[in-house]
Amino acid sequence: MIRSMTAYGHGEYELNKTRFSAEIKSLNNRYRDIIIRLPVTLQGLEDEIRTQISSRVGRGRIEITLQVEKKGDDMDYGLEINLPLLRSYMRIFRQMGDEFGIDEKIRPDFLCQMRDMIIMKPEEINLNESREGVHQVIGLALDSMDAMRSREGSAIEEDFLKRLDLIERYLDEIEKRSPRVVEDYKEKLKQRIENIADDIKIDEGRLAQEVAIFAGRCDITEEIVRARSHLAQFRKYLSMGDPIGRRLDFLIQEINREINTISAKASDSSISANAVEVKAELEKLREQIQNVE
Repeated sequence: MIRSMTAYGHGEYELNKTRFSAEIKSLNNRYRDIIIRLPVTLQGLEDEIRTQISSRVGRGRIEITLQVEKKGDDMDYGLEINLPLLRSYMRIFRQMGDEFGIDEKIRPDFLCQMRDMIIMKPEEINLNESREGVHQVIGLALDSMDAMRSREGSAIEEDFLKRLDLIERYLDEIEKRSPRVVEDYKEKLKQRIENIADDIKIDEGRLAQEVAIFAGRCDITEEIVRARSHLAQFRKYLSMGDPIGRRLDFLIQEINREINTISAKASDSSISANAVEVKAELEKLREQIQNVE
């Protein structure tokens, strides 16, 4: 079963009145690139999180955002007075009183209205107590993402199989047409000689030699065999559980090389037309492969 690189996952987990939530999305990327966004208090777990994701994802750009929220009526918001700012304001107020004779009492609620006077200090989180919750919620998010990747992968695989069948049918047409290429060349060569010299007897031995040289030069049996072998390998990879995107991309390049050789050697309009159709299907496969892990 193949998996798509484009997917989204979400997970929630509660532990000791702490709610952990994680969102994860994966995008196409030639390599594995993991972007982690954590609260400051959980930065110490970043390497563990990266290892956990790497064990489940082989290729793609992975972006994960983790949030932690305390629950309950006794939740501590960690509010603090911005003491440096308060001291600056009080110094200004004293200066105003000394210079202008202002002697008005300053109410605390007035000071609280000053911008940035009250700041929120991140609540200290015990990493050892939070570790289980973090790994659990990331596992749930990865499970959710993997389910979507598998669904997308099934649709891509179905499309792959249809196009592989089409390519094989075009190869069948090329293979059936191939023997006629030599026969057509022999007839055209013979007709050309007759048109040039009506009274000259055709040397059948020389004619056979020319036809044999042409047959050797335009023989595409080897290319067809290799192309079919690559198609069989392609189908085999689809049943593997490992990341196969790069392997499939390599096979597409090899098949395309064989088709180019067939088109160049055959010198036949019918074979060339079928080769063009094969290349069109290969391009569609190549575009889809960019979505495969």
